[in-house]
Amino acid sequence: MIPANFEERLNESVALHGHLCAGQVIGVRMALLALSTLGIRDPKGRDRKKVYVIVEIDRCATDAIQSVTGCSLGKRTMRHEDLGIMAATFINLSSFDAVRVTAREDSREFSKKYFPEVSDKYEQQLLAYKIMPDNELFSVQDVQVSIPEEDMPGKPLSRVVCQSCGDWVQDRREVLQNQRILCRGCARGKYYSIKT
Repeated sequence: MIPANFEERLNESVALHGHLCAGQVIGVRMALLALSTLGIRDPKGRDRKKVYVIVEIDRCATDAIQSVTGCSLGKRTMRHEDLGIMAATFINLSSFDAVRVTAREDSREFSKKYFPEVSDKYEQQLLAYKIMPDNELFSVQDVQVSIPEEDMPGKPLSRVVCQSCGDWVQDRREVLQNQRILCRGCARGKYYSIKT
């Protein structure tokens, strides 16, 4: 069932993301479905400390999920597990109930029956995703998630200095290697190189 506030949430999402696309529709609907399933009514207000999301893709839907839930990397209420799957797990931190919502791949095919007169497949999907029933658009699983203490919202649990580069490492992200405390970059290789 499409919530009454869907269009309003979609407009907020588009304002954050910068354009309307099928991924925005999927992300908004995914988040609204999950919040409803978990009994979270006011994710940006009185329920804001109850919501935690793990997104599995870094695409348009992630911005939509952030817009609807109010969760973000900076607030430590959103985590990115880079799996490349159009899915997210939503956790109610007060009950630890959790649901994983996955966009169904066959929804692309289902979209054709809703707007057969629309020749552009992306436009067809965008329009159809707005009205398709949840069960044609998503798979929903009740799941259990263990969130490590160092990944929870709040103040940093620890701060240590890397004994190689001198950078400060927070929240137990350091690596102990050969009796030395190192940042992950020094221990495993950095994603950047210093220009000389």
